[in-house]
Amino acid sequence: MKRQGLFAASCWLLVLSGGALACALPPSVVLTLPVGHYIMGAASAVGVTALLGAMAGRLPSFSAHLLWDRRRLLPTALTSYLSFLGLIALISIGFLGDRDPMHNMLTLVIWTVIWVIVPLGSVMFGNLWRAINPWTGPVRIARLLIRRRSRLGLATWGHWPAVVGFFGFSWFGMVSVAPDDPAVLAQATLIYWVVIFVLAVLEGDTWLEQGEFLTVYFSYLAKIAPFWLVLSHKRARLMAGWPGTQVRDMNTLTPSAMAFISLTLAALTFDGLSESFWWLAMLGVNPLEFPGRTAVLGANTLGLLAVWAATAAAIMTALWAEAWLQKDAATGAVWQSASPVLLSFLAIAAGYHAAHYLVSLLTNGQFLLAALNDPFFQGDSILGLPPIYVSFGFLADFEMMTLIWNLQFVLILGAHVLAVVLALQLTPTPPATLAPPAGRHRRLIAYLPMTMLMVGYTVLGLWLLSTPRGA
Repeated sequence: MKRQGLFAASCWLLVLSGGALACALPPSVVLTLPVGHYIMGAASAVGVTALLGAMAGRLPSFSAHLLWDRRRLLPTALTSYLSFLGLIALISIGFLGDRDPMHNMLTLVIWTVIWVIVPLGSVMFGNLWRAINPWTGPVRIARLLIRRRSRLGLATWGHWPAVVGFFGFSWFGMVSVAPDDPAVLAQATLIYWVVIFVLAVLEGDTWLEQGEFLTVYFSYLAKIAPFWLVLSHKRARLMAGWPGTQVRDMNTLTPSAMAFISLTLAALTFDGLSESFWWLAMLGVNPLEFPGRTAVLGANTLGLLAVWAATAAAIMTALWAEAWLQKDAATGAVWQSASPVLLSFLAIAAGYHAAHYLVSLLTNGQFLLAALNDPFFQGDSILGLPPIYVSFGFLADFEMMTLIWNLQFVLILGAHVLAVVLALQLTPTPPATLAPPAGRHRRLIAYLPMTMLMVGYTVLGLWLLSTPRGA
């Protein structure tokens, strides 16, 4: 217990001491303050955490605790059907409503609620998407009406349909010309819903858990949550545990699931990279005179693919090196050892998603609140709030931006420290024939490639948050 307590205390001290070094200006402004200190502090914190964890005889335990067990109030099919009706209304608003993205509920709900608020809520309170996904209810009704009980065989494709869907969504949001145009977004949303609906009717609604990218992504992020619901037919159990407790109980990842996780990391990375001065300079574009997305459409498409390939290659190289150092490569155990350890990267994806979209939540969230209070922009006050005037003045306030950047720093650093601990938990233990000191020594050497990758990814994530942006 003493070693475990010392290990946990050391991690917190490193996090707090690193946080004190964080200081940056908004990413749209060329940085004039030395931000290398807090990046070095974060890298050191992750490295020392890995060192202490590998040398410690025991790691912090991850166990689930039951908070309450109650009868389910509403069936998932009902809440899903209500969500579907809401989606139809939003698509109609997208086609018929105001073309200003900040005055159209479809763009505000898709890009602020679905892509920012729901992921953040899932990281804290479990899988929120499960109750509001717009397919489960309609699919069950459709299969009941046409009396279809057979399956098409899509389950044999694994997560590859979700991989294709997430790549298409990433390309649409980060590369395409007008992802914020309400009419374009409405058309894309409608087409995607119909395609997934047809496939799910043919295969069954359970296919959504491995074939629909939002369902897969949010369920993965929810594995990091300290609170989560375990649902049965009529009961709902609220569980609690250290963040990442659910990761240890996940099944072995298939190659398609591993490709999906690497793509999520790559997409989040490229989302920050594609707007940076460095990337625009690589493309020969003046970041202060951005010519528009059309001019960089091809380059950004190739860039997204290249970052995905580089991310997957870096992860697999580190895992192969770890297996080789443990003398397992010759036995073909690389995939088996890679599968559980790769789950630790879910913590990085969750932390970076929260940090990367924090400013977006604070800005676009004001437009969302104003639209909810006055949806027809006629001076109404449905929520009982006074008139809301959207302001970005806090982006120029030094103290406020220092607070925001320190919060982003803590999110990134905390996610990487958690990923390190989870990776150590999931790393195969040394052979039982080795004595404890020899076993710990071999574990430390074998984990070195993964530690270097974690440190590198920490530095990259913080650099992306602090570097100036021009697009």
